Amino acid sequence: MSCSMRSLVEDDDRYLKSFQLFLERSSEHQCMQDFIHGILPDILASIGEGKANLNMMGVGSGAGEIDLEMFSQLHLKHPAVTVDNQVVEPSAQQLHLYKVLVSQKPNLDYIKFTWNKMTAAEFEKHWRENHLSKKMDFIHMIQMLYYVKDPGATVTFYQSLLDRNGKLLIILVSGESGWGKLWRTFRTQLCNTEISQCVTTGDIKAYLESKTVSYQSYKLPSQMDITECFTEGDQRGELLLDFLTEVLNFSSTAPPELKRGVLDLLKTPDCSKEVDGRVIFNNTLEVLVVDPLQ
Repeated sequence: MSCSMRSLVEDDDRYLKSFQLFLERSSEHQCMQDFIHGILPDILASIGEGKANLNMMGVGSGAGEIDLEMFSQLHLKHPAVTVDNQVVEPSAQQLHLYKVLVSQKPNLDYIKFTWNKMTAAEFEKHWRENHLSKKMDFIHMIQMLYYVKDPGATVTFYQSLLDRNGKLLIILVSGESGWGKLWRTFRTQLCNTEISQCVTTGDIKAYLESKTVSYQSYKLPSQMDITECFTEGDQRGELLLDFLTEVLNFSSTAPPELKRGVLDLLKTPDCSKEVDGRVIFNNTLEVLVVDPLQ
């Protein structure tokens, strides 16, 4: 990454603003909801094998909306079961929102929440240093492997925590999405070397296959309106560009040729299509459901 450019994650406020706008502009949460209500129930039915209590963990759970959706499906499948839920989330702001959501939501007394204000790496260190041996029935890592130094090693550690019938659920952008093309083209200019921001499910699948780990995959078609990115000086467009590139104030700090290259690429059929005069970016996600280590 050019020395004039800083990573978006260095500015928590701007990151959250751009993320919020991304959610408004994209069908991301809708395609996740469709998965949670359509496919996830059968996956959840396969875990736990008659246990009275399930151990679950969300790594990078954010403000908890998706977690609580998953719990509602779990409760339908296992109505008598209690849950110990470990929440691993480094953002104090997001953890606060999650706690508020839990306090407002009725009928969650079957869940015991343990709040860990930590990154995935800090939690791993904490787990190892304390020689914890608890096994997990379900772990999810939704849109978070961009923010770790070594995605493969992170997947292997959390997979090692799974019980015999446990499942590790990973959601990332698909290698065939517009993100995949953007990152393959500008990896050296855009990708922060400290954390592996340019990772797609293509990378994770290649890693799992190299370790002969079994998994199932599900595509989640999704799109995002990025029209405002092409209007110079548009504040929303600039926020979206920050989110797309993971660069703080990309419009004002990127070298002109990089900015031009990114904007040109975003308009190509590899990344987007034009619908009724709007530029619609291919935001397709993929779910990987990983089995325990053998």
